[in-house]
Amino acid sequence: MTTKKRNIALFTSGGDAPGMNACLRAVTRAGIYHKMNVYGVEDGFNGLIDDNFKPLQYTSVSNIISKGGTILGTERSPRFREKEYREIAYQNIKKRDIDTIVVIGGDGSYKGVKVFSEEYGINFIGIPGTIDNDIYGSNYAIGFDTALNNIIEAIDKIRDTASSHHRIFLVEVMGNRSGVLALNSAIATGAEDVFIPERDEDLNVFEEKIKKAYEFKKSSIIIVSEGDQIGGAKELYHYLAKKGMETKVRVAILGHIQRGGSPTYKDRMMATQFGAKAIDMILENDVNKLIGTKDGKIYSYEFTETVTKQLPSNYDALKLIKKLSRY
Repeated sequence: MTTKKRNIALFTSGGDAPGMNACLRAVTRAGIYHKMNVYGVEDGFNGLIDDNFKPLQYTSVSNIISKGGTILGTERSPRFREKEYREIAYQNIKKRDIDTIVVIGGDGSYKGVKVFSEEYGINFIGIPGTIDNDIYGSNYAIGFDTALNNIIEAIDKIRDTASSHHRIFLVEVMGNRSGVLALNSAIATGAEDVFIPERDEDLNVFEEKIKKAYEFKKSSIIIVSEGDQIGGAKELYHYLAKKGMETKVRVAILGHIQRGGSPTYKDRMMATQFGAKAIDMILENDVNKLIGTKDGKIYSYEFTETVTKQLPSNYDALKLIKKLSRY
C-alpha cells in the first residue's frame, strides 16, 4: 500500500530578516527528505489570496543560505483581515490538499495564521523571524544578530566623525515597540545613553548628563529606539536644540540598512535549526504551536504565551550602560 504524501506550504511575512532564506532552505529540504510536497507562497498572506503558490524542489533553494531578505517576498496584507479573502485563501490551500502552513515572521504574522487555522482547521507552525527579537517565549528570532552587527558597524563609523568634530550623535535604530536592539547595540558600541520604549525618560536629567559628557569627552553616541516615548531621534534633537545645543548635536537614522546583508553564522545556524524543527513537529503532529529557544534549547510552545505576555524590561542592561558611561 502506497502512503499518501503530505503537502505543506511555507511563507515569510512581516519585515524581512537576514536568515529567512536559510530557514526556507531548511524547511524545504527537510520536508523533501521526509517525502513531503513543499509549496512556497510568494508575498506572504497576499500570496495565499492571489494563489501565488509554487512547488519547491531541492534545487529551488540552492545557493540561498548566504542571501539576505527572502526569495519568496514579503508584504503586509490588510486584505487578510477580511473574512472573504481568508475564504479565498482557504480554497487555494484546499485544492492542493495542504494540511500544514509554516510561517516565518513576527507576532503579527502569528496572529494572522492563528485566526486562519481556527476558522478552517489548517494546522500551522510559527518560526520567529524579526530583527526586533521581541517574540515572547523565544530568546532568539532570525535576523537579530545580523541586524545588530549592521548597527555596530555603522555606529563605529559614526563615532569616528563624532570624535573628529566633537559632536553628539543621536543614532536611531529599529525595534518597533521593543528596545532589545537599542539596548544591545548601546552596550556593544559603548554608547553614553539609550532611549527605549519600555522606560520613561526624564529629559532634564538627560540634558545635564549630555552636558557633562560633552565637557569631558567632547563627543557622545546616544542610541534611540524608533518606538521610544520621546518620538525618535529627531524629536530628541529638537529638544536639545531648544536648549542651545543645536550646533553640537547631529542625527543619524540608520533605517532599513539594518535589515540587509548576508546573515551571520548565528542567524544561519539558528534559521537552519528552526526550519528542521518545524518538519520534526509536523511529523510528530506537534502543530498549532510556535518554535523558540529557551535555556539554549529549541522547543515548541503554545501560541497563547506570545499574545498574552510581554517581554520583561532588561534593567540589568540599563544599569550596565549607566555604570560604564560615567555620567
